[in-house]
Amino acid sequence: MELEVDVTSPTPHYEQIRGQIERFVLTGALEPGMRLPPIRQLASHLGLSNGVVARAYHELEREGVVTTGGKRGTIVAPIIARSGADDPRRGRVLADAAAQYASVAHALGFDLEKAVLALRGAMSVPATPFAGS
Repeated sequence: MELEVDVTSPTPHYEQIRGQIERFVLTGALEPGMRLPPIRQLASHLGLSNGVVARAYHELEREGVVTTGGKRGTIVAPIIARSGADDPRRGRVLADAAAQYASVAHALGFDLEKAVLALRGAMSVPATPFAGS
């Protein structure tokens, strides 16, 4: 799992972390039972305060994406893996990915038709599993 925080983004840092971890969980890159890095370790790695990472983890726990258990640390909750396509969290992750894709397509100078063609082509190719973690 490699998290990135864009310090120039208007999106709060904790929300960027929360969203990325949620996406990793919902797409299977982080499986139920996997342990997330300790708050201090992740905060140090990202160059952020412990409070920012703690807030992201707290939001994820409130949403049922992770559980915390003292010495066990923060782990991916088992129930989220069973959520279906109608789960609003999955819709939010898809909308975020679509916004990023649209931003890249626009920056490259492609119009909607070309962007949709590229997306259709990508959707017709079998997805490759996530290799990072």
